[in-house]
Formats: sequence, C-alpha cells, structure tokens
Amino acid sequence: MTFVQLCFYLFAAILVFAAGMVVTIRNPVKSALFLVLAFFSAACIWITLEAEFLAIVLVLVYVGAVMVLFLFVIMMLDIDLAVLRSGFARYLPVGSVIALLLILEIALVMVSGFGAEDYAAPAAHPADYSNSKELGRLLYTQYVYPFEIAAIILLVAIVAAIALTMRKRPESKYINPTQQIRVRREDRLRIVRMKSAPRQETPAGGPAAGGEE
Repeated sequence: MTFVQLCFYLFAAILVFAAGMVVTIRNPVKSALFLVLAFFSAACIWITLEAEFLAIVLVLVYVGAVMVLFLFVIMMLDIDLAVLRSGFARYLPVGSVIALLLILEIALVMVSGFGAEDYAAPAAHPADYSNSKELGRLLYTQYVYPFEIAAIILLVAIVAAIALTMRKRPESKYINPTQQIRVRREDRLRIVRMKSAPRQETPAGGPAAGGEE
C-alpha cells in the first residue's frame, strides 16, 4: 500500500465517522463542528486526487463562510434540545431503513465490478501542472454555455432574494434613513408664543403670600 492510498483510507474513515456524528449527535453546535471536520476530510481526499482547486474552494467557501454562518445562526437561536431529542426515537426506524438501503446500494455497486483495478491509473502530471489553470481552460471553453446558464440562474436568485427582502409590507414598520437625516427643526419642533397672564396685585392689609389667615 502506497502513502497516497494510506492517506485516502485514513481521511475516508475520518469522513465517514464525522458524517455519522453529524446525523446522530444531539447537540446542534457539535453537529456543525463535525460537519466542518467532514469538509476538511473531503478536501484532503481531493488533494490526494490532484484536485487542489476544489479542495481549497471547499475549505474557503463552505468551512470559512457557510459553516461559520451556520454556527452563528445556531448559537443565536434559542433551540430547545429537549424537543429535538424527543423526535429522534420516533424517526429512528425510518432512518435505519434508509441507511440500510444506502449501504446495500453501495455494496451492490462495489461488488458489480466498480474497483480501482478495472481502470487505468491516471497519468502523472509534471511539476509545473496547474489544476486551477486546467479547470479554468475547460470551464471557459468546453463548458462555457453551462457556466453562463448557471451564472444567470444565480443572478436571478440573488435579485429575487433582494426583491423579497426589500419589499414593503403594509403591516411592517419601516424607517427611511434618508428621510431621517434630512429632518429639520420645523418638522419636529413648533414654537408657540403665548401672551403673558396679567399680574395680580395683593390688596393692602391682605394675607401675605404663604402666610396664615
């Protein structure tokens, strides 16, 4: 067994363990952390397959951005762990059946001749080979139309998300910051001049102010 194969089996075992902990552990924060470990293990496997660009994208995008956002959302929400634990036993039989079917499908594929020995080993690349450059060349030449279609779909999704977020609902309260900073004194304050009341003089021999009668 070569060093690359040993690394592949090691990271694959860690990936399977982390994926199992993601779906079985009850604490959502720990589940998200195990998902980060699964992403790192998958990135290491892609590096052994000479897919460095995909490995870096997986770490930077999913681990560095998406999973951090998930962790912030999970820690900010008031999640009742007792409610999550109560439904685990109820869905355990259905989940076990689905997991068993997936294992049987994987076993059938492996037994039917899907092995590494049936395929030729990929040719070794020179030292100056760039995976990112080769991927970009294929992406912008052979797959340029699917790439542009995917870009248009993502653009439509972004515009739709912004439109749904910025729309004004009649039942929601909205403050326009532009109108706030353009406020004038006359809009908030009204000065009213009132005539002073006539001064009443105390009659001679009358009780003094604050005195007893």
